[in-house]
Amino acid sequence: MSMLNNTLSIFIVGHNDILEKGLYQFFQRSGYRSVFSSSDMGMDTSIQPVVYEFFARHKPDIVILGSTRSGGIQANREYPADFIYHNTATQMNVVYASWKFGVKKLLFLGSSCVYPKDCPQPIRPEYLLSGPMEKTSEPYSIAKLNGIKLCQSFRAQYGLNAIVAVPATVYGPMVDVDPARAHVLGALMVRFHQAVREHDRHVVIWGSGRPRREFIYIDDFVEACVCLLMRYNGEDIIHIGSGEDCTIKELAELIATSLEYKGQMIFDKTKPDGSMQKLLDSAPLQNLGWKPEVGLLEGIERMLSWYRSHLEEKKSC
Repeated sequence: MSMLNNTLSIFIVGHNDILEKGLYQFFQRSGYRSVFSSSDMGMDTSIQPVVYEFFARHKPDIVILGSTRSGGIQANREYPADFIYHNTATQMNVVYASWKFGVKKLLFLGSSCVYPKDCPQPIRPEYLLSGPMEKTSEPYSIAKLNGIKLCQSFRAQYGLNAIVAVPATVYGPMVDVDPARAHVLGALMVRFHQAVREHDRHVVIWGSGRPRREFIYIDDFVEACVCLLMRYNGEDIIHIGSGEDCTIKELAELIATSLEYKGQMIFDKTKPDGSMQKLLDSAPLQNLGWKPEVGLLEGIERMLSWYRSHLEEKKSC
């Protein structure tokens, strides 16, 4: 498939997260007449008959398969069974149904946590399975690794046009703001915003502040997915990243500055850091003609503006 057009039927699987919502809204705005979201329909994609009934009735042309359970370090520690079961079951059902019902193309969204904890940087696809995973997210990581190998296996045996992309941490408007589930950027935004509002003198941040993380703004992520759907049909994993990372401490300082927070940051070193660095090599994707447009500071300011509006809407309800 060399191009997309709005006559195609698109099925996006997620858990009402920023990835699913960003993709769903993009295709709707772009005039696609048949766009389905598993969350919007209230589908439990871990149940096989539910998935088969949907595919038999709607026969999607394109499937974008994200996570049905995910979160930051705290969520990974509290819900390991949910993360490994729901993601694995969903992937098994959706990939098999995609082959059985003749899907034209499947884009599977992996996670950088599938790579070894102590991985050479920048991370390249050939480093997969070259060492132990980070323990704090291991059940989720194993589920996502299963999804990658499932797609590659159905591609090799049955010719399913399944491609695999691994994005950096996606952020922006619609990011998860539940402190119990949120990834680092969303969690920090909520903590600092609350500290400003309540005049707290300090903000506690998990870990040492030294780990480095890479982020990709939601609009750039969506454009990358569209690029892959239009231009890529290979078997190799493709990375979606900005090509730059920063420490958690630097990230916290950016958010504090944007919110004009003057208090102290306290790093709780009794909490886990996770992997020390996860910088993806995104050169193959950029060679296809894609490049990120939104820098981290600009993206944070857009996200904060959305969050303020989000809080105002909640007040008015």
